[in-house]
Amino acid sequence: MKKIYEYSHLGGAEILLVRYPEINEQIDAVIAKVTANRIKESLEKTKRGRMLISPIDMNNQFKGHFREVGFQELRDTYTIEIPDHEVKIPGAFKQIDFCKERVLVEVQFGKYAFMFYDLAKFQYFFNEQKADVGVEIVPCHGLHKHMSSGVSYGEQLIYDVERLKRHFPSVPVRVILIDED
Repeated sequence: MKKIYEYSHLGGAEILLVRYPEINEQIDAVIAKVTANRIKESLEKTKRGRMLISPIDMNNQFKGHFREVGFQELRDTYTIEIPDHEVKIPGAFKQIDFCKERVLVEVQFGKYAFMFYDLAKFQYFFNEQKADVGVEIVPCHGLHKHMSSGVSYGEQLIYDVERLKRHFPSVPVRVILIDED
């Protein structure tokens, strides 16, 4: 894969360059190792029979490559309790796929809501003082056209974050848009 655009929210890219240069390089190297394989035959009405890029295959590649360079899952488990409500829900959790030191990384090939939820998870771990910066790796508009419908694209995420200004997320984030080589 190749990076085609990067967006730095609240200095996310700069924090990585200055405080975590080795991790920043590892993230870029992992992206370069992933290939977009057209191994999923579409059953969708508008794309029937076309060979599409498999998000499952790309996620597995990202997982393997990030694990090779020492990234681990970060999970925070808690019990949900809300004021004036008797119900307690144990075993709830927030989870980040890839974490190294205080750098969080999510790779998202799902619907737009999941991209935005990744930012909320970055905010949660930042507020819990378990992270300094988040990195969101997402397909660009061009790549998303070669995937199943429902997969979102990073340009929409960046557009919305820009309009929210500094209000959300209030954690530094580097958003990386990727495309096929």
